[in-house]
Amino acid sequence: MGTVDELLAGLDPADRPSVERIYEIAREEAPDAEQGTGYGMPALVYRGKPLVSVMRAKKHIGVYPFSPEAVAAVSGALEGHPGVGLDKGTIRYQPEHPLPDDVVRALVVARREQIER
Repeated sequence: MGTVDELLAGLDPADRPSVERIYEIAREEAPDAEQGTGYGMPALVYRGKPLVSVMRAKKHIGVYPFSPEAVAAVSGALEGHPGVGLDKGTIRYQPEHPLPDDVVRALVVARREQIER
């Protein structure tokens, strides 16, 4: 698939800011994370394990922390947020309703801490 940087460069201008912001927060919370892949998707990788990937799908943007536990850790904070959908290991949202920074930060921290165990 390519790198996170290539993914960002290829995004529609309407989608890029919200996707880019998630990766910025992830890099703040895990500065040692490197570009790599997780399940074939461009991702930030921390200590050899995928930390987070953000991908544009046809009808939404998907955030993949590679952990149902990390999604569960922030699910309550996303209740009532417009356009958000949750699955076992995925958060879906619309670019016109980006995820709040504090929720993204909590998601990344939850996944980072899981990797550190």
